[in-house]
Amino acid sequence: MLQRFLPSSRRDFNSLSEQEILALAISSEEDDARIYLAYADGLREDFPASAKVFEDMAEEESTHRARLIDLHKKRFGDRIPLIRRDHVRGYYERKPDWLVRPLGVEKVRAQAAAMEAQAHRFYLRAAQQCEDADTRKLLGELALAEAGHEAKAEQLEAKHLPEDVRSAEDAVERRQFILTYVQPGLAGLMDGSVSTLAPIFATAFATQNPATTFLVGLAASVGAGISMGFTEVASDDGVISGRGSPAKRGLVTGLMTTLGGLGHALPYLIPHFWTATVIAMIIVVIELWAIAWIQRRWMETPWSRAIFQVVLGGALVFAAGMLIGNA
Repeated sequence: MLQRFLPSSRRDFNSLSEQEILALAISSEEDDARIYLAYADGLREDFPASAKVFEDMAEEESTHRARLIDLHKKRFGDRIPLIRRDHVRGYYERKPDWLVRPLGVEKVRAQAAAMEAQAHRFYLRAAQQCEDADTRKLLGELALAEAGHEAKAEQLEAKHLPEDVRSAEDAVERRQFILTYVQPGLAGLMDGSVSTLAPIFATAFATQNPATTFLVGLAASVGAGISMGFTEVASDDGVISGRGSPAKRGLVTGLMTTLGGLGHALPYLIPHFWTATVIAMIIVVIELWAIAWIQRRWMETPWSRAIFQVVLGGALVFAAGMLIGNA
């Protein structure tokens, strides 16, 4: 916290000498090559063809690094100053998303495009600051190379990712997204929306007190969210099933469970009982149809079965709560 108010030890880019600019470019190319290899390692199991693309991109960055080192040796000798991205104020940083597992192939492709764009801007800026003709020439060539990496990436994808392989990898990524986010979220939304119907509407019709009903609904929704979240985390670590991070699944499940219950609890903040109840009933219908649509859209469940499972089940739970509340 105090570091924000202390003088920064970072250098301004304008203060770097030409030798330091070359050293920074060398360390940046080395880091980017290692990042691409880390992406390749993270993708290799599920997306082997895309992993090969990133291996080739890492080799390209290593070629750039070798050219920079050759120029540094020619101009300044063998001793390269130790200067990295985090030593320069305002220099672009790389978030360590390559440490995340599983890696999403589309996210990695987008991040690689952003990396190349940042490197392109760096080389343009660095070339402007250097006076030596050979250095300006090399930095300008590398700027053009980084700008052309999008076309290079497309060539590599065409080489390693023919249409059938790309379709297969997209199917794997879609399956991973469903297992990690859609399925746990859908389970939470169904539990939160359906399981809280009975206690909320039983309390509503038994007391006809919106404030009391809201408190019961809030407690039921939050309690169900916590319970479902921890249950999802404890049920599967994702290693064998391939369902992804248990923490992510648990968070999604808990949040969606709480949201499902709060949807028809929040109307009872309205002090008029029948107004709140009618709005809550409308929200319940919307929730149930939304669940059926998600099942149809992502789980490929036939409409007839989705409606039967969700809408009919929700209606029975709602009826049970209303009957108990009026007993």
